[in-house]
Amino acid sequence: DSMKPGRGNKCKVCTKALKKIKKLAGDDPNEAAVAAALQKGCRVLGRTMRGLCQKLVKKYQDQITEGLQNGDMPRDICAAMGICQS
Repeated sequence: DSMKPGRGNKCKVCTKALKKIKKLAGDDPNEAAVAAALQKGCRVLGRTMRGLCQKLVKKYQDQITEGLQNGDMPRDICAAMGICQS
């Protein structure tokens, strides 16, 4: 499984992706805004990160959506998913 925790690079991709998605979703996102941002967010990351981002989004969509709606920081969301060390 390519989403094992403890790999610094995965954490970086996760945090970067979620920062982008958070910005796209806006300050008080509803589920539709987050879903649209999840689609768009991976696309703007470039080819090398896009695949990993899409895998991440597919696997953790509910946690990401919930985290963004709660106003959690990208790093904290990634830590909650076990991708970054908290």
